[in-house]
Amino acid sequence: MTGPVHRIWDTAPADDWPDALLAGNGEYGIMVHGRPWAERIVVNHHRFVLPNGTHDARPPRLAALLPRIRRLILADRRAEASRLLAGDGELRWTQSFHPGFVLTVDADAGPVEDYRRYVDFATGEVVVRWAGGSRRSFVSRTDRLIVTRLDMGACRIGVTGDLPGRPAGLRYTVSAYRHDGLVFLRARARYPTAGTAYGFEGLTLLRGAVEIDGDGVRVDGPALLVTVLDRPHGRWRTGGLQRRLTGHRDARYGDLLARHTARHTPAYRRVELDLAVPAAQRELPVGELLARQAAAPHTLDAALLERLFHAGRYLLLSASGVLPPRLTGLWLGSWDAAWAGDFTTDANLNLQLASANLAALPEVTQAHARLVRAQVGHWRRNAHAIYGARGLLAPSRTDGEHGHLFHLHPDWPFAAWLPGAHWLLFPLYERHLVTGEPLGEVAGWLVEAAEFLADVLTTTGDDGTCGFVPSYSAETGPLDASGTAVHVAVNATMDIAAARHAFTVAAALTGDRRWTRLAARLPPYRVDADGALTEWAWSGYRTDDNHRHVSHLYPVWPLDEINPEDTPELATAAHRALRRRGDENLSAHGSLHRALAAARLHDGSLVEANLLKIVGNDMFFRSLMSAHNPGRVTYNADAAHALPAVLIESLVRGRPGRLRLLPAPLPGLPRGSLRGVRCPGRVTVEELTWRPGAVRARLVSAVPRRLRVRSPYGETVRQVAAGVPVEVSFTG
Repeated sequence: MTGPVHRIWDTAPADDWPDALLAGNGEYGIMVHGRPWAERIVVNHHRFVLPNGTHDARPPRLAALLPRIRRLILADRRAEASRLLAGDGELRWTQSFHPGFVLTVDADAGPVEDYRRYVDFATGEVVVRWAGGSRRSFVSRTDRLIVTRLDMGACRIGVTGDLPGRPAGLRYTVSAYRHDGLVFLRARARYPTAGTAYGFEGLTLLRGAVEIDGDGVRVDGPALLVTVLDRPHGRWRTGGLQRRLTGHRDARYGDLLARHTARHTPAYRRVELDLAVPAAQRELPVGELLARQAAAPHTLDAALLERLFHAGRYLLLSASGVLPPRLTGLWLGSWDAAWAGDFTTDANLNLQLASANLAALPEVTQAHARLVRAQVGHWRRNAHAIYGARGLLAPSRTDGEHGHLFHLHPDWPFAAWLPGAHWLLFPLYERHLVTGEPLGEVAGWLVEAAEFLADVLTTTGDDGTCGFVPSYSAETGPLDASGTAVHVAVNATMDIAAARHAFTVAAALTGDRRWTRLAARLPPYRVDADGALTEWAWSGYRTDDNHRHVSHLYPVWPLDEINPEDTPELATAAHRALRRRGDENLSAHGSLHRALAAARLHDGSLVEANLLKIVGNDMFFRSLMSAHNPGRVTYNADAAHALPAVLIESLVRGRPGRLRLLPAPLPGLPRGSLRGVRCPGRVTVEELTWRPGAVRARLVSAVPRRLRVRSPYGETVRQVAAGVPVEVSFTG
């Protein structure tokens, strides 16, 4: 797997940090501007978060208020209930993700000819080269190092903390020193308020013809820079960092790169998409690819889409390791991250993870499992404090340091967001469906998620009918008489879907019939007079149909409970609800969530329309990182990371014992091939090729089974042996 489709290149440096080229190992990240004689490399660490006093925040104790809250909601006094659910009403934010510092490389300016900067997805290398020199950088997944090789003559290496939005009172100290014959460059920063962490540190070992020059280092000729990062909680740990770097005092760039690519490259190479793009278009620089799409905003540009698919997998892999991707992945070049740059869990995180299992990136779900494992005890505390319940209640956002639920306000009643644990556990359950790996500890968590939903299930009618009170369809609510959304409500469709799935899984895992009986007591979904699936299964509610979230389509995606094959009437109602939903502010997560639901409902035209809201609306930077809104407003990884899943789901959909080829083919992509996708049911699509009127696939099942394969041109049933490739083909 080589060639231009697996990299992006540019003819000019980045003017600002969002266009800087990206590399990462799931812990450290770098943003390389690419200026020949005045390079700026922003370094990031997944755990660099600014103390703000909420590290030790705990969920409010609201369980005693629940009977009153429920009475108010059932009496349609929902605004009063929201105020009670908000605790003290003060909206507290997570600790904000922030950049570390900037490594600077400065030299006397000279002529710049034959300039090119590029990032190689298959190796994770960012390269800047011109006729007078070159630099190569990567972030080692094996050795946990930032590595840069310079070959540009005489220059000076320094460190600066001069980044946009830097808080008043944040103090940087920079020093260069020699120890045991080696030259080091150290940067430390002290937070304005200490909190549990009082600062962060970076240490760089410089090798080559290097000499200390004040608080920087002079380099004359080729040199190697190796950097490590830390965020201590008790004392500076410079000695340990120094020992780590000294262990690499004799390492060569090529050897370090080979150790890194031994882990990175096989992961990246598992999946490939070919959209039959002409070779000349694949050779275009990234600026021209974006310009082509901008010139035809109502038509998918296959060359750009193909590149975005590969860039999305590369960025998702690079951002996942000690933690899964944040709102900004692993990268940030300013101190003013939108929404604290945290993990927003009611939509964004799961949408970014949508590619992980299908696009064969277990490294990503492993990172997500680390986040859950570290916080599941806090989820138990949330459930007990707020509801007096067993099980798991997840927060709507976390900074990665804890999972306590405290982000509450009358307008943001996340204490009423009941299905969060189920939603966040689903990618780990899906991994089991895709790979067949034992659930292990996830099985217990899934049962605990069901226990919480069982404990908060409430009698809502004189006939013993059950439902969920309070309930919250993030981040909206039924409209009141004035047309204002009041968020706390009864029976959000997402709650019902999560509970039904949770109880069904718990029944299978425990063998306890109690779960089956509980599932039977859940209210049915509702369909309104217009034939659309409603957002709440409760009479009299009016929906804000121009809202960015589509949580009520949870039974469509990701659960697949509602689908055209098994539940055609409900699928029609869900499709009607999806087509009726407006776009509010055209946020990336909203469009991609709609696109994933459209693919499950076999509407390729609607998938294409939602993709065009993003690619046709100037939402990608020259790094191919995405924005949250059109016009490249707000650096945000949702679109970049979720887009590969949208393309995969439009091309193949697997379920245990069943596989559908081209379930939602995109009108603008008439031919191509897809390789290496893994589907629920433990079937790998080794290769899928399609053209007008024909589709062919080579499939491998991990277990012997009877497999039904459907396509737009017919279907077949095959008895397949484990591990033996099977080819199927259909023509129209």
